[in-house]
Amino acid sequence: MSVDQIDTTNAQPVIEAGRFVLRPVRRSDAGLISHYTADERLARMTTSIPHPLPPGSTEAFIARAIAADRVEDIWAMDATGHNGDELMGVISLEQVDDGRVEIGYWVAPPFWNTGHASEAVGALVEANPTGAETMFASVFQDNPASARVLVNQGFEYIGDAEAFSVARNATVPTWTYLRRMR
Repeated sequence: MSVDQIDTTNAQPVIEAGRFVLRPVRRSDAGLISHYTADERLARMTTSIPHPLPPGSTEAFIARAIAADRVEDIWAMDATGHNGDELMGVISLEQVDDGRVEIGYWVAPPFWNTGHASEAVGALVEANPTGAETMFASVFQDNPASARVLVNQGFEYIGDAEAFSVARNATVPTWTYLRRMR
């Protein structure tokens, strides 16, 4: 599959990422998304996933992901076409302003340290489906593996900041990265 193949239900491209594809999130992903995001280790590395995971939060996430008026495109990392798992994580691009997007991602714990995050970020950067001039991302400072993913995909460190983590119920120090696309 290539970036030219469009899922007409979401009008998002399906993007080849090596061992898997990035495809639009769908309602049938709810079970696996709930299963993985209920893991406290994963939730604590994100700003928005609560722990414990409240009922209905996954369904609300999917509803936002497939809404026609969404401001964020969200893809599932799906290896079924490569004899792998149906959902190994998600990756997103949120429109911040004209020409700027924020990339966000999580990989399910069974797939940590397997290169899936690097493949997903690399494929999304290469495809640049929104035509962004710049992409940026922030990671918690106690998650150096996610920082390495960004650096290895050409993102440059631009400074420290803080972000609130719902799962931690605390403000957490972050590193911010930027990649110019043009």
